[in-house]
Amino acid sequence: MTGLADEVLADPVGLVVRLVGNAEKHLPAEHIRDIVLTVVHTRAGRRSLAQALHDDPSLLRTGQPPAPYCVAKLLMALNDAGAQNVALPRCGECGRACRYVGSSTGGRWGCSPCFDKPAVCAGCHQERRVTSRDRHGEPRCQNCPDTDGDPLRELTELITNLDPGLNTDAILAALGRATVRPAGQRRLAWAVVARPELLTGAGYEAPTPAALRFINELVEAGATKVVRPACPRCHGVKALSKLLEGKRICRACFARHAAVACSGCGAVREPATRDSEGRPLCPNCMIRQPANLEECVGCRRRMPVATRLPDGPRCNNCRPRITAECGICRRMAPCEMSRATGQPWCERCQHRWVTCSGCDSVAQARGGTWEAPLCAKCTNPDPDFWGRCPVCTTTWQLSPRPCQRCVLDQQVRDLLGDATGALRPELAPFHEALTSAERPDVAIAWISRSKARDLLEHIGRDERPVTHEVLDELPPGKVLAHLRSVLVATGTLPPRDERLIALEKWITETVQTRTDLAERRILHGYAVWHHMRRLRRRLGEDHTTRLQDLNVRCHVTAADSFLTWLNREGLTLGTCTQPDLERWMADATVSYRDETGHFVRWSVQHGHARGLTYGTVRWAGPQGTIDSEKRWADARRLLNDDTLPTPDRVAGLLLILYAQKIATISQLTVDDVHIDGDTVTITFGSSPVVLPTPLASLVRELVANRRGKAKIGSPDDCPWLFPGGHPGLPLTDSQIGKRLHGIGIRPKQDRSTALFTLATELPAAILARMLGIHIKVAVQWQKASAGDWAAYAADVSGRNAPHQPIHEPGATP
Repeated sequence: MTGLADEVLADPVGLVVRLVGNAEKHLPAEHIRDIVLTVVHTRAGRRSLAQALHDDPSLLRTGQPPAPYCVAKLLMALNDAGAQNVALPRCGECGRACRYVGSSTGGRWGCSPCFDKPAVCAGCHQERRVTSRDRHGEPRCQNCPDTDGDPLRELTELITNLDPGLNTDAILAALGRATVRPAGQRRLAWAVVARPELLTGAGYEAPTPAALRFINELVEAGATKVVRPACPRCHGVKALSKLLEGKRICRACFARHAAVACSGCGAVREPATRDSEGRPLCPNCMIRQPANLEECVGCRRRMPVATRLPDGPRCNNCRPRITAECGICRRMAPCEMSRATGQPWCERCQHRWVTCSGCDSVAQARGGTWEAPLCAKCTNPDPDFWGRCPVCTTTWQLSPRPCQRCVLDQQVRDLLGDATGALRPELAPFHEALTSAERPDVAIAWISRSKARDLLEHIGRDERPVTHEVLDELPPGKVLAHLRSVLVATGTLPPRDERLIALEKWITETVQTRTDLAERRILHGYAVWHHMRRLRRRLGEDHTTRLQDLNVRCHVTAADSFLTWLNREGLTLGTCTQPDLERWMADATVSYRDETGHFVRWSVQHGHARGLTYGTVRWAGPQGTIDSEKRWADARRLLNDDTLPTPDRVAGLLLILYAQKIATISQLTVDDVHIDGDTVTITFGSSPVVLPTPLASLVRELVANRRGKAKIGSPDDCPWLFPGGHPGLPLTDSQIGKRLHGIGIRPKQDRSTALFTLATELPAAILARMLGIHIKVAVQWQKASAGDWAAYAADVSGRNAPHQPIHEPGATP
């Protein structure tokens, strides 16, 4: 018996082919193998077939039950293929050979006359063979057909009254596609006539799957009043392929309902099968069960089957890969042959998501070239060539597994939903943002991370409404920050100045570290009542920038460090003298000198210190090199080098030509750009600036094609000119600075050069109004570059304006 089990497990299909080949010499072994693979699809079914034929090879000659029904299916298929020495299956009751037999329990099968038991006819009330049933489900004999109206006529009248756009021929054609047999059409018509609400949303209560097919056919035929039913559990409009508690639900909801802990790995999933002891096994553990392993013809090891070739099964390591030129990216790499195109297909292209050059949809690349990729529909528009996702029935694919978007939907509902997969109303926009991500593979990878998964599970289990305060209780980090930005971008949470909140928290922690109550009170007054109050007054409705946050942190850190030094020297602000302060100033290791000076002057002003003076250093002009030649060389390169990213070129030109801070550039919105025909203007201050033609073209391109790196939750109406990595937020000034450094731009030096040059050409008032800088800053730069305005005007009147290759702002003020 052990040898038998080993033989059946090793190669059940090969065993069946050998046994059938011994009895039937007219069919080649390859043809028999194809028949076996077509008749029996599952591994368990093939092992059952092999076991039955091995135990009783005479079944091929007699066709006599009892035996598994797969034996009868094989006998019928072999006879249809022309076998001469294989018997047809015989009825277990009357013993006659049949071209078609029905299955029964206990391994018995038989013909229809024997298996259709007689019943009392509802017409003549005699026990006779049932040939049909009436609209109430009562049996009818051949002599008593149901004459209670015409169900097809009633059905067409009902639907035409509901949706006048459909005619009788279209309705009957849809009915014929939904179910072929006349008896099935009558049952379907009676069911719809009895419950017309099935057509308008209650289809999940349909008594038969044919009713759902009928609804789909009507919608495809152009019906506008007929509604595809939504799943009663997740409320998604998708294929309702499972029946649970009298209602038809989607495949994903049924999987969640049937999910149990796998006896192999412990994962809570719908069991794919059960072991010999009846314990559930998930799909991953099922394919690794010894009974499901097969000998690979490549390595001769018993392994899970990755593919089947004419010479036998192969494991994942022995799949045939050839080093060839990929038919899509044209690079030499290990490839497989694509079933869609018949050309080599590398692994990188198999996982590549693109914007299809044929229909502009975002999907997985299935054909075309690297420059002009094609989705499945555009690669082969024949709908019969492709299969459909078994869950949504819309994604075109060759795999029988659910598509990535349906997998993503199920995973998100498992994390955020309850036991039935239902979501709280406030999480619906967040769920929509995750599942409608342009790249579902990116979203799956994100929620697969342990930190993101833990956060989503915590939100799903917490019964409180999702608020910023609830999220503040979670461990801080980049994952939480990104999750919060997605919730804000989708409208689940209101916008909040996260940088200001983090700054307030940091100040509180810094103040609390002071053990001396007097020092804590002084530091609290300086940080909260001086800096934070000024910052809030300056912000108004805006959010805190990185430089504003950094400025407050530097001043508070300087004050805290100075208090620590005083404490270490046995001093306080009240007892510190000018010599003590100068001794601190003479220390070469101290930092934040200017910020500490501000704290000292504030302390004197508010009576915390006495007799201390700390002078301020007035700005005397730019300290770096003013290199105008490099400025113009960089401008020409940014205008003409098409290999550089458009956002980097625009940001660099705004800095070089218009002396804009990186912090200002990052906050620019689409509303700051005004396009009127051939004229493009941008507003930095109170007056718009007309952009020269080369830069205007780049700005037009940026406005039309700007895209951030946020793949999840990015709003379609993102206002930022430079979208960032977080949904609904702009690119940070630090990131813009890194990108400009990467292309050879030095923001601090190049802005100083630009501002110095512009200050020599424009009066301070115009410079401040056009560039959005403070009038005092404009005056300082003008004095540093060309003296006061009177001297500048006299100088300009006596010389010609220098010729520049690029029209600078203000050349015709």
